[in-house]
Amino acid sequence: MKAIQYFSKEYLERCNSMTPEQIIQFLEDFRALHYDAKPRKSRLISIKIPDNLLNAFKAKAKIHGVNYQTQIKKLMKDWVT
Repeated sequence: MKAIQYFSKEYLERCNSMTPEQIIQFLEDFRALHYDAKPRKSRLISIKIPDNLLNAFKAKAKIHGVNYQTQIKKLMKDWVT
């Protein structure tokens, strides 16, 4: 059985206001995220994170044997999918 996805009224209103170009970009990004076999180019970003949060995140990643930056990317991908 497939899951049913429900959308809020606010989300649907926001989607209705998208331009055709924005819709195409969204669909292309979605396709690339889910169906591309080859890895995409990465972009270097800068983000401010409180020291105590970053240190705790790094420590937990180390306990689990993963690179903390890889874990951040995984959390980001999980959140958008």
